[in-house]
Amino acid sequence: MMLTLDTVSKSFGALTVTDGVSLSVPKGEALGIIGPNGAGKSTLFNLITGNLMVSAGRIELMGRDVTRMPAMKRVRMGVGRSFQIPQPFEGLTVFENLLTAARFGGAASHDRAVHDCAEILRRTGMLARANQLAGDLSLLDRKRLELARALATGPELLLLDEIAGGLTEGECRTLVDTIREIHAAGTTIIWIEHVLHALTSVVERLAVLDFGRLIGVGAPDEIMASREVREIYLGIEV
Repeated sequence: MMLTLDTVSKSFGALTVTDGVSLSVPKGEALGIIGPNGAGKSTLFNLITGNLMVSAGRIELMGRDVTRMPAMKRVRMGVGRSFQIPQPFEGLTVFENLLTAARFGGAASHDRAVHDCAEILRRTGMLARANQLAGDLSLLDRKRLELARALATGPELLLLDEIAGGLTEGECRTLVDTIREIHAAGTTIIWIEHVLHALTSVVERLAVLDFGRLIGVGAPDEIMASREVREIYLGIEV
């Protein structure tokens, strides 16, 4: 199993933002996570990556207990992520952003990292932007760079946080095609997204969060047909 969450909870004082979540993600799967704003989706990502520590429960990565492991060690174990709001080093070029991620987050030598970064730029459609400052990029290219930086760490588990948000229909299709290729190459993906048609074109299962609770996991068609999901997530009274 790539990832196992066992009754994972996170509280800030009296506020519980993740409430006893148990979930298993097999190696090679693409899992989508949906839920209304404030459901605890990004908090769950922060617990998986080690940016936040759990209040209770256990997290296993590839069969190893990482519950108290710091974020950098999890990156070097193979956990990569993008952020909802791209956060590049704006004064560095696109290539320098990737190389920084590869050298500090990965284990490759400098020469190997340079080669791998060039290949990642090609895969993500950013090769022509290699020498452009990250601060000058369009939103689509910032999203592509965010994805490329996550890939530069060499992840086996890739977490995507609303990476399609704010894009046009055509831009979204381009990005989804890239994500589909990454998944087809064997990378396990967990993807938080509000753009449902993009999400369901890639993932094999959907998980639904509401007020920090996991209320359903299953095939996309099954989940989207659920009465509870339509009422809570879509705001439709059934």
